[in-house]
Amino acid sequence: MFEIPDDLRYMESHEWTSTDDVARVGITDFAQDELGDVVFVELPEEGDDITKNEEFGVVESIKAVSDLYAPISGTVVGVNEALFDQPELVNDDPYAEGWMLEVEPADEGEFDELLTAEEYREQTE
Repeated sequence: MFEIPDDLRYMESHEWTSTDDVARVGITDFAQDELGDVVFVELPEEGDDITKNEEFGVVESIKAVSDLYAPISGTVVGVNEALFDQPELVNDDPYAEGWMLEVEPADEGEFDELLTAEEYREQTE
């Protein structure tokens, strides 16, 4: 069974976000398992704007290259630079050490449009 924290919101494309004033964004445990060993992560820079449902980066694994999609719109205020030297953190701990972005949300109402943990669980079963 995959870890799916109840306090996060999810996209059908397997990205997650916290619902804090500064929201953390990453990919789910399910996604990292499907990808296999992550070997490279391409992310936007601090100050960049991301738009909900649009591509914000790329994750490359031994199996595939996958686009990353923004669960919310906003301004990137933090990037997990540890991933540039240790992309395997996405595999080891996708919700803590393997987070990708910190975003200042443009519209907190967008959180309500995302899947709850229960809805995401049903999707991945």
